[in-house]
Amino acid sequence: PRNVIIVEENSQVAVLESYVTLNESVYFTNAVTEISVGQNAVVEYDKFQKESAAGYHIASTYVHQERSSNYTSNLVTMGARLSRNNVFAMLDGEGIECTLNGLYLGTGDQHIDNHTTIDHAKPHCNSYELYKGILDDKSKGVFNGKIVVRKDAQKTDAKQTNKNLVLTDAASVDTKPQLEIFANDVKCTHGATIGQLDKEAIFYLRSRGIGADDARDLLIHAFASDVIQRIKSEGVRQNLEQLIYRRLQHGRLQRG
Repeated sequence: PRNVIIVEENSQVAVLESYVTLNESVYFTNAVTEISVGQNAVVEYDKFQKESAAGYHIASTYVHQERSSNYTSNLVTMGARLSRNNVFAMLDGEGIECTLNGLYLGTGDQHIDNHTTIDHAKPHCNSYELYKGILDDKSKGVFNGKIVVRKDAQKTDAKQTNKNLVLTDAASVDTKPQLEIFANDVKCTHGATIGQLDKEAIFYLRSRGIGADDARDLLIHAFASDVIQRIKSEGVRQNLEQLIYRRLQHGRLQRG
């Protein structure tokens, strides 16, 4: 599929792009979404991908923002044996705000790639990026986030964070945050973390009468909720909460 979304000046829209499957057949999805955000427009774009564990999903999202526009993206990846999300955001006017949020949950032998680029082409713009990964079994996650600040993009404020939770010794994550700064009056930060569940936190919960599996699920759910709660649509949030709970429950049964 190829989607073209044109959001004209002073308008506001919320878009949900969802990829699901009805069976476990092998197939390939190659999707392109182009979003044009006009002056003073506001966009919330939520993408949810839960395709067949035997499927392949490659997708690219191109965003072009004009002066004083506001764009927020919430991208949740749970499906496909191999998936890759490419996101390119061009901030082509002053006073723009761009927010990219992402959550990826891997299980089995899934491989999940996230590659993002935020291009600050004009001054006085803000960008915020938070991607979180939860990797179980033998799954692998990849995050490559790039922020580009061009020579004339003075007074840029850009923040990028990638946090990953690795649940087994066989799971792995490769993370590469990048900053390319050609201006001299900017505030830019980036950081990445990879860790396991806090044993002291699990012990604390168990000392309060919570079982080992429930304590583990509670901490994982809290880690994921930081991204889920940023989605404004209550229906989408509730649906994702239920899917994450079922994913955790399935993981317990597999290990049991």
